[in-house]
Amino acid sequence: MLQEALAGLDIRPDGYYVDATFGRGGHSQAILARLGERGRLLGIDQDPEAVAWAQRHIQDPRFTICHGSFAQLAQFVDELGWRGQVNGILLDLGVSSPQLDEARRGFSFLREGPLDMRMNPHQGLSAREWLQQVDQRTLAKVLRSYGEERFAGRIARAIKKALDEGGLQTTTALAQLIERVVPRRERHKHPATRSFQAIRIAVNQELEALQQVLQQAVEVLAPGGRLVVISFHSLEDRLVKRFIRSQSRVEEIFPGLPVSGRQAVPRLRPVGKAQFPSERELAENVRARSAVLRVAEKQHFED
Repeated sequence: MLQEALAGLDIRPDGYYVDATFGRGGHSQAILARLGERGRLLGIDQDPEAVAWAQRHIQDPRFTICHGSFAQLAQFVDELGWRGQVNGILLDLGVSSPQLDEARRGFSFLREGPLDMRMNPHQGLSAREWLQQVDQRTLAKVLRSYGEERFAGRIARAIKKALDEGGLQTTTALAQLIERVVPRRERHKHPATRSFQAIRIAVNQELEALQQVLQQAVEVLAPGGRLVVISFHSLEDRLVKRFIRSQSRVEEIFPGLPVSGRQAVPRLRPVGKAQFPSERELAENVRARSAVLRVAEKQHFED
């Protein structure tokens, strides 16, 4: 949804922008192409391989890349002195195509690789380590909540049993186990899809990071600045939708308190409705099938 994201950002040639999920730079390079000499772009990614790619391929004085989670948005923006001056922030959530395509990263159940799933492979627990230390009840809750997996209890039991026996060293071993214990298949969906998604979200604490970056985005945006979020998971989209809605209503920002002046103006304004991939994009990129794009604009305040 590149063109929709660029339209949502409403790019000004002299504006300051943040691509908080750099990946392999597709969005960043498109933004840079629309910026003038005075425009600036900050890229953020917690994957060291993405940062290294940016350093090798984007030699542009208008561009800065930072290694870290987008939950550190405010920190990185403050280091550049941009607080309150950012004209647009883009969040393209989920796993990037290079991460999925690299078997050694452990994100794909279709490729043999170590059971890792970390966005930053040098930080935190791998998926296998996380599965070993989590109890069965919590694992079932994660599978049910983050993966919306109806056979969560059955899968959690099988995973813990296999781990106790020293198994589940690889992605395909986990995928095959799930395939054996799930009694019914969804059409056009591998039985391990929901569980892999849930485990990945838990390992990387993705929903917690998303909540943090949304709050920070409102603080660092300039009046009239845009927040554009592309979600690939119903929980992510629900969180984004509720956040925009809450920040668009004064009574939810200041519950039970009298407000006046600039406090009476909501902090955000939704821009248009949720957008979905076109038929053409779906034909070219099947991974876009669950994408939802939402746009919000920071309100202007008058004293």
